[in-house]
Amino acid sequence: MTAGVWGDPDRYLETYWRRFPGIWTHGDWASIDEDGYWYLHGRSDDTLNIAGKRVGPAELESAAIGSGVVAEAAAVGVPHEVKGEVAWIFCVATPGADEDEQAVAAAVSDELGKAFKPDRVVFVSALPKTRSAKIVRRAVRARALGKDPGDLSSLENPESLEEIGRAVRA
Repeated sequence: MTAGVWGDPDRYLETYWRRFPGIWTHGDWASIDEDGYWYLHGRSDDTLNIAGKRVGPAELESAAIGSGVVAEAAAVGVPHEVKGEVAWIFCVATPGADEDEQAVAAAVSDELGKAFKPDRVVFVSALPKTRSAKIVRRAVRARALGKDPGDLSSLENPESLEEIGRAVRA
């Protein structure tokens, strides 16, 4: 745990201790499974605004994985002229499972509500990850939108972005 912010003790208290009194708020979204294993899902301040409703990408990804056909997922927000933003979910299929976009969309819609049904589900063989296995959503989103993904030096598999680009154009 951090001991403080250099030269700004009030910022430390405000950032980590005052949101929920007596509880350290670190900013990561995590869950603990029935065996006691911790899973870090990403930043709690990372949200999508879909038709005026806020949702975390981890919620969409978890629902997609819950479909039973997805092993890994990356949900990103894509601009939409009417809704403001829609979700696209990039998925790696569970070994032996069919790449069923409709099943994934239905699983997300059933779990989170129709407003959060992804506008597009795209299956790829791999998602871009850091050496510590964190999926880099900003790079996925940039490639999906045809923009420069920026610094990719932390990626273990930058070639995965080429497949994402091809899949979006298909």
